[in-house]
Amino acid sequence: MANLNKPSGLALVRYLVGNAGYGQMNTYFIPSSDTNAYAIGDPVATLTNAADANGVSAVTLGVAGDGHALRGVIFGMGGVVDGAPGFDPAALGTTIIPATKTYGYYVMVVDDPWAIFEVQEFSGAGATNFTSVDIGKNCNLKAGANNGYISGWTLDDTAASATTSTRQVRLLGITRRADNVFGNYCKYLVMINNHEFKAAVAGV
Repeated sequence: MANLNKPSGLALVRYLVGNAGYGQMNTYFIPSSDTNAYAIGDPVATLTNAADANGVSAVTLGVAGDGHALRGVIFGMGGVVDGAPGFDPAALGTTIIPATKTYGYYVMVVDDPWAIFEVQEFSGAGATNFTSVDIGKNCNLKAGANNGYISGWTLDDTAASATTSTRQVRLLGITRRADNVFGNYCKYLVMINNHEFKAAVAGV
């Protein structure tokens, strides 16, 4: 059975210590001046020298590639008032934060550096699929547009995995289920390696 091509960004699975991925997360702010669109599963990074009026730290969309550290991954989103329900009252039918904003938004971010996520391999033009020899090594993420509901980010397999510590995620293994095997669009378990809350480490 071929793997399903259904990217969904980084989806929380569990934590390295064994706890289920039940959504420990923290609130962050995206200012109205931000020009990126956001969806659940998108990685974010700290927006330097920025916070809301109450001191809630601001984030911006992560940048794919070597050396770009990440704060975490959006798990819940859409609120326009800190502490209020997580939806936009002017757009009840969507969970997407638009690129053009008339006000700021609050998002819930899984920022624990020991969180484990599932993410799909890109497997598009110029890609070479990862195999069992890549497990334990590091690779980068590849930015992708959301589909109107959820993130389109994937694992970047247009470059070989490496032991380089500045790569963004560590390949822990593939998701073990009947509909997932090595090959196009394989779903991998990863941890953020180049994380703002811990030192990046070399792959093995």
